[in-house]
Amino acid sequence: MTTLEQADRGFGSALGLLDRERIIARAGFNRWLVPPAALCIHLCIGMAYGFSVFWLPLSRAIGIDKSVACPDITLVGELFTTTCDWRISSLGWMYTLFFVLLGSSAAVWGGWLEHAGPRKAGVVAALCWSGGLVISAAGVIVHQLWMLWLGSGVIGGVGLGLGYISPVSTLVKWFPDRRGMATGMAIMGFGGGAMIGAPLADLLMNYFRTSTSVGVWQTFLAMAAIYFVFMLIGAFGYRLPPTGWRPEGWTPPDNSKAMITQHHVHLKDAHKTAQFWLIWAVLTLNVSAGIGVIGMASPMLQEIFGGSLIGHPELGFTQLSPEQRTMIAAIAAGFTGLLSLFNIGGRFFWASLSDYVGRKNTYYTFFLLGIAMYALAPWAAHSGQKALFVAFFCVILSMYGGGFATVPAYLADVFGTQFVGAIHGRLLTAWSTAGIVGPVVVNYIREFEINAGVARDHVYDVTLYILSGMLAAGFVCNLLVKPLAAKWFMKPEEVAALQARQHSAGSVTSSGSFGIGKGGLDAKAAIFWAFVGIPLAWGVWKTLESAIKIF
Repeated sequence: MTTLEQADRGFGSALGLLDRERIIARAGFNRWLVPPAALCIHLCIGMAYGFSVFWLPLSRAIGIDKSVACPDITLVGELFTTTCDWRISSLGWMYTLFFVLLGSSAAVWGGWLEHAGPRKAGVVAALCWSGGLVISAAGVIVHQLWMLWLGSGVIGGVGLGLGYISPVSTLVKWFPDRRGMATGMAIMGFGGGAMIGAPLADLLMNYFRTSTSVGVWQTFLAMAAIYFVFMLIGAFGYRLPPTGWRPEGWTPPDNSKAMITQHHVHLKDAHKTAQFWLIWAVLTLNVSAGIGVIGMASPMLQEIFGGSLIGHPELGFTQLSPEQRTMIAAIAAGFTGLLSLFNIGGRFFWASLSDYVGRKNTYYTFFLLGIAMYALAPWAAHSGQKALFVAFFCVILSMYGGGFATVPAYLADVFGTQFVGAIHGRLLTAWSTAGIVGPVVVNYIREFEINAGVARDHVYDVTLYILSGMLAAGFVCNLLVKPLAAKWFMKPEEVAALQARQHSAGSVTSSGSFGIGKGGLDAKAAIFWAFVGIPLAWGVWKTLESAIKIF
């Protein structure tokens, strides 16, 4: 055998470690090792939510202390200029690209993920997300905005999509008894990524900052390395249960009591059903209402409560001095952090609750509570009930996050588990849609109200009532979701043939636990959970430090 043949065989063997057949769990494996593996990936890609921490430093990458502005430059010119600093509005397009690419890449490559397995998808996600940061670092060095859009926005966005859906079907299959809790734990990490990443980025930029650099490109490279290691640990921590595995002592629920199917719908048929599009609308409307508030949380609190935030209730927002506006901006930043904390906690709380009350009832709760709170928020604002106003939006944002975390289990209940990851990927186009609809509703109505001369503390009233109406429409869509007709389900022999191709010849074909899934929080699981839990706890602490300023 030649040296080249030996190298080729070695390379093929190394790549074989990523194959789906190589990650089938064996006797003695503890299923509680899989959720922290998913968190390793989600806590990294969740930094997409916190990317705004880079906007201000990048807007003076040339001027360092002050932006070098070119007022007449076009957006196309801004993509290639090396002499003008970038506008924050132009940098913000990366945020849009993140979530458009997340939804579209999840939809396009969701089917491939089901075939390739979560480990291979996780490694590709790590390469895209960290590689995108490296390309962005190069873009900062040579001052080319298009490289940031391409690196973090497009390539990083693909990593977001694959990383986001990589654990979904895996966790659903490992926790058929607690689908909501399992997916809630993982998707909680996506919301928590910014809580860790934003303060970490701030620390790194301060460390790398010099008289000739704002420290962003060095921070991009450092975070790329950190994220790549974490995401590889997560990807190699994934395992799949063998065909026929189920938790010891667990039996599937009686479908007469819960809308949970024991059958499977093929990916090619899922989007042909009314149920898919109804759940798509449910997610779109729930997310549209929440994401619009996230984008305007800081100015909303400042404009509604004005001077009352600093002990001067007689002063409206427009009457505040520049120094006073700086003070209330810091308080509003705490409000934004508090909303992020509830967004994260809601992902775990509501998804776990759905295991007991059902997915459909959980969404009923989202819509009914949301309708009431959006409708009552103007009253709370105008009567000076600051704490109640904040509480309303904390609960609303918990349900926004809860909607993301509950929908994978909802899909598994309705469509079965065989293609749930790919179906979830296609459903995430709802996120891309909501990312446009929500901010447009909030931002444009606010601008219209201001131009019409409406007082600043009343400019959000109409918007909040419209968002309440959107949730009412979501309630109707959820009401219309019914169990699928038998014609949509794959035949048992089709499922068996598909599973035989996906699993190794040694996989089991009958039902049982086979000594897999036991262990609970043993020493190995506890160490892995601490590995992801300590950074998350640090992020929570930093968020609470900021949020306490509200009160």
